[in-house]
Amino acid sequence: MQVVVRDNNVDQALRALKKKLQREGVFREMKLRNYYEKPSEKKARQKAEAVRRARKLARKRAQRESGVAAAAPRRAS
Repeated sequence: MQVVVRDNNVDQALRALKKKLQREGVFREMKLRNYYEKPSEKKARQKAEAVRRARKLARKRAQRESGVAAAAPRRAS
């Protein structure tokens, strides 16, 4: 991973690097690898994460559909 330092602004470059690492999930993976996780625990955690993601996606879809449906009847006069 690479971040360009512009005008000797190291603080800004550091913030950009942290943001990139956060997006890539490096901090989360470091936290998970800190201790050994049994395969059964890992499987349970991954399944729970998948369920959480699916629920969040369904919630977003429902909100988007209800928002679009509510906005459609309105017309500018």
